[in-house]
Amino acid sequence: MPAVRQDAWTKEEDLLLSDIVLRHIREGSTQLRAFEEAGKRMNRTAAACGFRWNSYVRKQYASEIEAAKKERKERKQLVRDSGRAPAEEGPQAKATLFDAIRILQQLAEKSRHENGKLSASRRGTEEWKTKYEALLQKYLEEKEKHEVLQKEYSALLSIMEKARQLAEQD
Repeated sequence: MPAVRQDAWTKEEDLLLSDIVLRHIREGSTQLRAFEEAGKRMNRTAAACGFRWNSYVRKQYASEIEAAKKERKERKQLVRDSGRAPAEEGPQAKATLFDAIRILQQLAEKSRHENGKLSASRRGTEEWKTKYEALLQKYLEEKEKHEVLQKEYSALLSIMEKARQLAEQD
């Protein structure tokens, strides 16, 4: 029996999971079958795929789920109206092209989002760097003052020691 992965989910795996589940929804299949297919393709259990879908991924695809359900409903209506099953290549090719466009749009959006986060992070880093440099400068100034005071204190102690010695000689 092959080992089943237990590592963290990647963005690519989330996208693959969403593609598989949405395709199954559009085609009138069950989510359980989608989770089984996803599990096989990603070397994860169907339960892990189902948990990931329900706990995290599904929330990000609410509008796509509704569109897939609408497409499934339209497809069923076409079948009822025509009295025959839809051609295999037509809807499948349409779904694949739709999926590819959606994946590219999602990747572009996530890229823009990540770039925005990165820019904000860089601004934050620059702010902290500026604060650090100001504090470092203040520390160096205070350190210099401390060294001067330490020398003056040592000189004062030396003078007091000589005065004590002179007082003892008299």
